[in-house]
Amino acid sequence: MTLLDLTPRVATSDRLDTLPVAIIGAGPIGLAAAANLAERGIDFMVLEAGDEIAASVRAWGHTRLFSPWKHLVDPASRRLLEATGWELPSPDRAPTGHELIDDYVLPLSRLEQIASRTRLGVEVLGVTREGMDRTRTRGRAATPFALRTREGDNVEDLTARAVIDASGTYLSPNSLSSNGLGLLGFDEISDAVTHALPDVLGRDRATFAGRHTTVVGAGHSAANTLLALAKLAREEPGTTATWLIRNTKAVRVSSSENDELIDRAALGSRTERAVATGQIDLVDGFEIIRARRTGDRVELVGHRRGEVVTHTTDVVVNATGFRPNLDMLREIRLELDDIVEAPKRLAPLIDPNVHSCGTVEPHGFRELTQPEQGFFIVGMKSYGRAPTFLLATGYEQVRSVTAWLAGDVASASNVELVLPATGVCSTSDAGGSSCCS
Repeated sequence: MTLLDLTPRVATSDRLDTLPVAIIGAGPIGLAAAANLAERGIDFMVLEAGDEIAASVRAWGHTRLFSPWKHLVDPASRRLLEATGWELPSPDRAPTGHELIDDYVLPLSRLEQIASRTRLGVEVLGVTREGMDRTRTRGRAATPFALRTREGDNVEDLTARAVIDASGTYLSPNSLSSNGLGLLGFDEISDAVTHALPDVLGRDRATFAGRHTTVVGAGHSAANTLLALAKLAREEPGTTATWLIRNTKAVRVSSSENDELIDRAALGSRTERAVATGQIDLVDGFEIIRARRTGDRVELVGHRRGEVVTHTTDVVVNATGFRPNLDMLREIRLELDDIVEAPKRLAPLIDPNVHSCGTVEPHGFRELTQPEQGFFIVGMKSYGRAPTFLLATGYEQVRSVTAWLAGDVASASNVELVLPATGVCSTSDAGGSSCCS
């Protein structure tokens, strides 16, 4: 019996060969894809919706990452940088998001071979095939991609031979509502709700000082914010913090002696101690069903242990995690897992009910391949709603994908990844986010 070769073929044509690969997003993963393509001599364009490189990372840049520098730099990017005299910062020290950008991502983005192909302030509104919607099949793989983009008031379609979607999920937070739908009454309270990881002790201090803040979510983003609020309470009278979770225990931020990411283990210990000493008021088992205004304050209504209860606060921090924005991909043929919305072949490898951040198996182009040949979702977005992503994982993803785009199937298939052993990353405490790589 002859075994079928299931390796997808790289579509080529005279037209495709003249077009660049489109990379959506100029964060660490998008620029790593650019570096890998540059090494292989493949033309590309990087499209970033923000007005600066790694705009989403900059938004939470005050937060310290869990991983040390040695796990945060893409190998191809490192080679390009070191050719200019750049040196890796202290390998065993974990940087903040701002340091990651300033000491690594920005220097990478300024390399001529990347800077000359990067456009800021360009939002990708949709991806399709040139002259085809998702229902047309004949000649599809050899037809260029068309990316509908908006830059200021200008809307245009750009063509590409392949697309790497590294747009992340930070701009698509999960709902505060426990059922996943938009929160009833959200419009009434929207001005009192902040995104995950606000800069409590810096830029956003005035929002929280002297007020009662409720942090919703059971993950590390919530823990980082709560510890900052506890510190603010010691400096600003009248500042209080409540941690509201829908399960009975915040498993994801529990300290673990088996966690090789020391900063993450320490975060869990500090959060547990802050709750035990009364610096943070923990309200568990609270399933939010709606919200409403009560004068100048916010009232969250929910179910708790079989009863309808209310919780009143001044400010709400939505740290319930993130989900991929799939609206822009409606005309692309996708095969996604029904539960976590990750590529279907990848989903079993990253299921947070089974895997921690450090037990994810190596994976590359095969697991990321979609029915739409030449289209790949990578990075945090490839994990869908799973919160277990590490930057090192994304770097290996794009190395494999770019090797496949270059026609180097042997290299693309040789996927290797060594991750630090980590503690529990579970969605049994669903409604939390994991930050940071």
